[in-house]
Amino acid sequence: MAATHSGSTRKAWAGGLTTFGGLILLMGGVLALLQGISALAGDTVYVRTRDYVYSFDLTTWGWIHLLLGLAAIAVGLAIMAGPQPLSGLRIPVYQPALATSAASASGLRRALDALGKRDTQVVVFAGDGGTYDIGFQALSSAAERNEDILYVCFDNEGYMNTGAQKSSSTPRFARTGSTPAGKVSKKKNLIAIMAAHEIPYAATAAAGFLPDFLRKVEKARRIRGFRLITLLVPCLDGWGVPEDQGIALTRLAVQTGVFPLYEVEDGRRYTLNGPQKTRPVRAYLEVQRRYRGLDDVSVDTLQREVDEGWARLLARL
Repeated sequence: MAATHSGSTRKAWAGGLTTFGGLILLMGGVLALLQGISALAGDTVYVRTRDYVYSFDLTTWGWIHLLLGLAAIAVGLAIMAGPQPLSGLRIPVYQPALATSAASASGLRRALDALGKRDTQVVVFAGDGGTYDIGFQALSSAAERNEDILYVCFDNEGYMNTGAQKSSSTPRFARTGSTPAGKVSKKKNLIAIMAAHEIPYAATAAAGFLPDFLRKVEKARRIRGFRLITLLVPCLDGWGVPEDQGIALTRLAVQTGVFPLYEVEDGRRYTLNGPQKTRPVRAYLEVQRRYRGLDDVSVDTLQREVDEGWARLLARL
């Protein structure tokens, strides 16, 4: 009994110290971020001595602090979240490698089943880069095996944590750090691919329609087998939109038919959830910096693609 108490105490201390270390790193990251912003705002400083005046360009210094601050914040949050059982969070959270979310979740599911904990939900939160691209092999394999997992993809249509490079979720003609002239290929239709796997449930959702998203999460919780929800969440800087326009933009994506809201059950039963396509695609494009300078021919091409995709979706209902 004493040994058990001693072990619990050590775990509590370790968890507390882990959380404290993560918090310190997080605070240091915020300070470095602020220092970087300050240096970029006042990019040149002057130091006067008795005989000379020296000027220093702080632009490079500012960018270094900015990047170090962002990295420290991310690492600090990761330290606070894990590793289990020494996490600072009240629920078990595991952070696998970027490409292995679905594979790691499959292992957790099998372990829980072996322990008789079949009612415990295994939920994955991943970005579009780790879902559409780097982690797609593991995702497809888990879907093929029909693993009992709820997989939620936060789709901001690019690798936004590393400077907004394109992913296969990035739409055609969108400018990113790796496609400065615009992406030449279409966005991958992940829901259609998952439907081809005939998984029990696949759905789209958007941050601007939260009641719809919550309903789909609750519905997915009651289903056994592999379930996937793709949630459209804008990256304000990567998309080039003001801070107060992100949610409105996801509503516009739905209203223009760029990102329709629907569900697919067992790969066959399609249900349309959102509003009808009522606005032109141009209204969605012209408010985003990533589409700045797009000519009329390109806009017409995107409108035609959206119209064709909408028609295919309606034909499946």
